[in-house]
Amino acid sequence: MMSEAKTTIDAGDGRGFAAYVSRPEKPNGHAVIVLQEIFGVTDAIRGVADRYAAEGYLALAPDLYWRIEPGIELSHAKADVERAFQYLERFDEEAGLADIGRVAAHIRAMPGFRGHVAVVGLCLGGKLAFRCAARLEVDAAAVFYGVGVEDHLDEAAALRCPVVLHYGDQDRYASAQAQARIEAALPPTAGGGFYRYPGVGHGFYTRGEPEAAALAHDRTTAFLRTALGAGNR
Repeated sequence: MMSEAKTTIDAGDGRGFAAYVSRPEKPNGHAVIVLQEIFGVTDAIRGVADRYAAEGYLALAPDLYWRIEPGIELSHAKADVERAFQYLERFDEEAGLADIGRVAAHIRAMPGFRGHVAVVGLCLGGKLAFRCAARLEVDAAAVFYGVGVEDHLDEAAALRCPVVLHYGDQDRYASAQAQARIEAALPPTAGGGFYRYPGVGHGFYTRGEPEAAALAHDRTTAFLRTALGAGNR
């Protein structure tokens, strides 16, 4: 794959915000928007974008914290975790959803792009991916351990596209009760599935739990091939 450091997305008010771009060597004609965890667009998030680019997708990971402070990248050290939760409290979710919509529009306006656009979100990004599926013009959504999805189940009936969800059954930020509520609220038309991973905690897709991460990735790429279609558009 061929990566470029950043592109700028028009925020619609005279400002712009950055998105990491990973371009596939053999494009399949479709795109994936990778939605960050509470730690910002980190190496892990860029790695997820690169992984989907290796599968043939144009992958963009927008900086959703830019309205607070551009370029935030935090580690999992205790002090940074505390900072991450502070940023989360300040994050304007409605503005973030609007920004994701602008990323999708940016992709669709790219010369020669004729494909579909999916969102893949982790943690905070997982909740946003679920909400994108109900609120925005996206063609598929993959939710990895979305925290707080259970607070937006009124949007489940409004899902506009197929959705797949992945949770570890030991996730301390998404309880078994919350997961059960989410699964029960999904309409039959959701079309992607709800997967639990035994003995697996939060964050497994990017750190630890390699077998669960590989299985979740394989399920997601199979889901995207079905939801978006294979081959160039």
